[in-house]
Amino acid sequence: MPKDQQTDYLSAVSAPIELARGLPNAHYTDPATIAEENAAVLEATWAALSVGAEVPEPGDCKPLEFLGQPLLLLRDGDGQLRVFQNICRHRGMILVSEPRKIEGAIRCPYHSWCYAKDGRLVSTPHVGGPGQNSHPAMDRATLGLVEVRSHIWRDVVFINLSGDAPPFEEVHETLLTRWKEVEKPIFHGGPESSFMLEVETNWKLAVENYCESYHLPWVHPGLNSYSRLEDHYHIEEPGKFSGQGTYVYRQLKGEEEEVFPDFEGLSSFWDEGAEYVAVYPNLLLGAQRDHCYAIVLEPVAHDRTREHVHLYYAQPDTPEAMRHKNAALWKGVFIEDVVVVEGMQKGRAAPGFDGGRFSPAMDGPTHLFHAWVAERLAAHREGRDAD
Repeated sequence: MPKDQQTDYLSAVSAPIELARGLPNAHYTDPATIAEENAAVLEATWAALSVGAEVPEPGDCKPLEFLGQPLLLLRDGDGQLRVFQNICRHRGMILVSEPRKIEGAIRCPYHSWCYAKDGRLVSTPHVGGPGQNSHPAMDRATLGLVEVRSHIWRDVVFINLSGDAPPFEEVHETLLTRWKEVEKPIFHGGPESSFMLEVETNWKLAVENYCESYHLPWVHPGLNSYSRLEDHYHIEEPGKFSGQGTYVYRQLKGEEEEVFPDFEGLSSFWDEGAEYVAVYPNLLLGAQRDHCYAIVLEPVAHDRTREHVHLYYAQPDTPEAMRHKNAALWKGVFIEDVVVVEGMQKGRAAPGFDGGRFSPAMDGPTHLFHAWVAERLAAHREGRDAD
């Protein structure tokens, strides 16, 4: 597509909501367009990778892929969580193939080069010849594991693959301020409080759907029966995050009317209020008085996304039966969304679809996400800073 036409359609996406069109089909179906978008939107920003609860103890590690890149989530001997490229600096061999605990060093299965848990190269067997474990040309100090820039917030592990995004605290200062009141210690609910959904859709459609409450009456009739469309409000922070809030959050109750303990020190808003935001690019968060959650969207392919859901509580030892019940409730809600996001992905095969339109009254949060993608891509194409 000629450069002027590229600019035209991106400008149309970023236009005021009354005039704007959504991102066109290529952003959901075309590998070349998506590769360019990934560089601007996922690699150059603070993208969500995983959660710290996946590696809870020193020495725990988990291999991951993000945009095809092999990464290693590792908690070092001091308990610091780090992200490394999961490859040996010798010949590029994958170091860790499955989650496990590193008791000593990370040993490459190919030539046994070994790395400390902080990434230092500590052993190079026979590198100088049989029985010679060093060589003047091999400087171990410069051959440690490549660390990926990372940041932890609300147990979510964010990475900046390009390495040049502004500091996380600067990028998300507004959200950190907005949610300062709910910035409390959180405790992962354990195995029964995490699950993964394989969804045949582009990751952006999951964000677009999560942002808005417009679909509640038809997609979530059970939820809408007590948290109605009219009980919701928009959350809109251009260029950063968007979503929805409700004034009528209803706590889950057990068989004897018991509830989860609340986070301490919350204002009266949180007695019945709750907020749900999409943190650009690929993180969906929920905050309530008694628990919270994080959904990390893993972009697997142009039409395939893994939704990694993790539930957290105000105290570490909440009743197991209640945690099971809560996870089942949320899983049911999120599964209801699968039909619509997969349907929208299929709809992107229609050649005449121009990206669609936005309801000025109801689609503001979703339009902001489209505009953010368009603006970052435009900046990428023009070689300028988008932040």
